[in-house]
Amino acid sequence: MHRTRTTLVVAAIAALAMCAPASANYRVGLSEQNAAVFSQPSWQALKLKRIRYIVPWDYASEPAQKAEVEHFLATARAANQDVLLMFTARRGCWNGRTYSKSSACRAPSTSAYRKAVSTFRREHSWIKTYAPWNEANHVSQPTAKSPKRAAQYYSTLRSVCGSKCKVMAADVLDQSTVKKWLTDFIRYSKNKGRIWGLHNYKDVNRRQSKGLTTVLKTVPGEVWLTETGGITTFAPDFPTSATRAASSTKYMFTLADRYDAKKRGYKSKLTRLYVYRWFGETGNWDSGLVNPDGSPRPALEQFQKYAAKRLK
Repeated sequence: MHRTRTTLVVAAIAALAMCAPASANYRVGLSEQNAAVFSQPSWQALKLKRIRYIVPWDYASEPAQKAEVEHFLATARAANQDVLLMFTARRGCWNGRTYSKSSACRAPSTSAYRKAVSTFRREHSWIKTYAPWNEANHVSQPTAKSPKRAAQYYSTLRSVCGSKCKVMAADVLDQSTVKKWLTDFIRYSKNKGRIWGLHNYKDVNRRQSKGLTTVLKTVPGEVWLTETGGITTFAPDFPTSATRAASSTKYMFTLADRYDAKKRGYKSKLTRLYVYRWFGETGNWDSGLVNPDGSPRPALEQFQKYAAKRLK
């Protein structure tokens, strides 16, 4: 009888150990463009340490844009945020359907890019984490058909930063051509990249993993989910549903937990996750954790629940 009780106790302890959530090997942040997030009590309660921010590569050429960027970055710095800074296309070049063919919207030359990022670095030396180009394989960007040009930007930014920055190689969307694009980028960049960004909305909102696993099997080192989250509205495929977005937010963490350690046959592992975004939006796209007025959505509750152990 004593032996039986002992066996049962050991079995119960083992069962509890199997059910206990393992510590996540990735860190969580937020992707947001609105500096008002830093004054939100519900954001402050989360104690997030990381923010991802996108800046047009030529933002300094327009005073209004420059003022907007400076305000956001100053507010982020005051909030002690580790900023992941991504450069992107000139504003107004993408209308939601097509990318403009105007000369102003063409991919900048490497010399023009070097001048712009060098100026930014001098003015914001406190920022230590960069991506050379946001969602570089998508048609909304002038690099979509040129992984070679994207690789040149990566090499340029590494040269400008030297040893003072952490520079991501390529940041991409989980579309069907992502493997070919990344393979070409790796060849053009001479396989020097060890940090990669991925936007995997398709995975998260369709309860799959193909986009993430394809990238993990293709690139070496670390993969950061630099833009992800539950979609509240994306017409026509995702009619407005706050409850569906909350369920997708929960799955997002389930997926991340599954791939935060390198698996056999994979070249990389997931080490960071940035949710896009805090504020909800009106129009065709909305993936906010809260409504436009800041009132909470069900997705925020899921985010609060699962992000708490992944902030260090």
